Amino acid sequence: MKKVTVSILCGGKSSRMQSEKGLVLFQGRPFIEHIIAAALPISKEIQLVTNTSYYDYLHYKKIKDIELDKGPIGGIYSALVHSESEINLILSCDIPLISTELLSELITKHTTDFEISVFSDVNKIHPLIGIYSKKIIPILKKAIEENDLKMMRFLEKVNHQIIEVVGEKSKQFRNVNSPAELNELNTNLY
Repeated sequence: MKKVTVSILCGGKSSRMQSEKGLVLFQGRPFIEHIIAAALPISKEIQLVTNTSYYDYLHYKKIKDIELDKGPIGGIYSALVHSESEINLILSCDIPLISTELLSELITKHTTDFEISVFSDVNKIHPLIGIYSKKIIPILKKAIEENDLKMMRFLEKVNHQIIEVVGEKSKQFRNVNSPAELNELNTNLY
């Protein structure tokens, strides 16, 4: 398999969750640990993009945002600048249902014809479960300088591929943003 660096974006204001999202407990473990467990079979190169010390208990490389308060675009920029891999798996910290199988499928379907490969389902595109090439660093930097921080607009600026997932597998994209969504996830798990 290709050399891949996994970067988990642990930033964000978490205003709706009212706590550090990556550390919210699901099935007795923090979200971040579920995501790391899914990513580990793919790569031991895991880095956490975070500006806090909350994740210091995890023995993975921690990266601070190069540019503060620039949302996911800033997090991806920081991740790619610090990565030594051409291929980078970027994940948000609020997707505890993600599986190794689905992440492997993303890597397998990504080709060098594209600078970014992301998943979609019937509802939406999921730009924070994606493969990102280091080649886009200058485009990310320009977006940050211009304060043009919308992920969907950014995707339009680069050569990207959208991989559609249908059926049960798409439940893995579910991100949890509030206590109510967490309660619903725990209540209606599959």
